[in-house]
Amino acid sequence: MSIWEDVIAVHHTCKHMPLQHKLVLTALFSGLAAAFQSAGALFQGAGYLISLLSTAPIIVCTIFSLPLGMLSYFLTILVLFFYPSELLIFPFTTGLLGLAIGFCFLITNTRLTAGVITSFTLASGIFFVLYGLQFPLFGPVVSTSPDIRIVFGILLFSAWYGWVWLWTSHFFIKRFKNMIA
Repeated sequence: MSIWEDVIAVHHTCKHMPLQHKLVLTALFSGLAAAFQSAGALFQGAGYLISLLSTAPIIVCTIFSLPLGMLSYFLTILVLFFYPSELLIFPFTTGLLGLAIGFCFLITNTRLTAGVITSFTLASGIFFVLYGLQFPLFGPVVSTSPDIRIVFGILLFSAWYGWVWLWTSHFFIKRFKNMIA
């Protein structure tokens, strides 16, 4: 069974849930995403690793349905107003990646297409924060002035990171499908 069959199974299971259950699940996943993302601001070092997990709840909500994914994305942003540094990072990187992966699982039919779309989405978000908003996303190590080596490095990182999330999502969606089926 392909990842898309697993995703569609989860999507159809959620489609038949009452609206109240969907909204409660969306609120829970949004709170979880906000907690994961804010870990970077609360706990230096290990918190940055935990903040990477904020992508997962957005993926799950988007697989439930695109409107629930968007709702979860915006709810998480609202909660992150308490952590302004994370508020600049989440909407354009980890949160946007979660939306892109969930969207690709529902809309595309090949891993290559999904990989290209998610990698491009993440790279675009990073470039916007780093060069558009001039926010030092990577600290003092990376300048907010464009450099071809940094741009190429971000493109490579985005491709690798997007693929890692696609494969990780595939693994966990299979388990999640079995839990709710």
